[in-house]
Amino acid sequence: MPARKSATPNRAFKVADQIQRDLTELIARELKDPRVGMVTIQSVEVTPDYAHAKVFFSLLQGDAAQTQEGLNQAAGFLRAGLFKRLHIHTVPTLHFQFDQTTERAADMNALIAQAVASRSRNED
Repeated sequence: MPARKSATPNRAFKVADQIQRDLTELIARELKDPRVGMVTIQSVEVTPDYAHAKVFFSLLQGDAAQTQEGLNQAAGFLRAGLFKRLHIHTVPTLHFQFDQTTERAADMNALIAQAVASRSRNED
């Protein structure tokens, strides 16, 4: 009889995904902090014991530092909202971090375009 694999990693992904969806809705509909503008939740990483969750967000416009401060101050309110929606024993403490992936990708695309343009000028 083969050893049974633990379902914990899969469950952690499901919990993180549900937290991401619920936080998106809570921030858009219920959070009234003027520092928090148009926020997109990019991903959520949950610790194995579900005690903490890193929430990575990006912005359409606005100041990342102010938005992060506003989200971290509203973390208790958002956690209480998650508690009402999630049906798990422990709702994690939320830690918000600005995700710079999209900005880095845009910078890399600009560098690649610059290199291609420079190469085509050198070939001519």
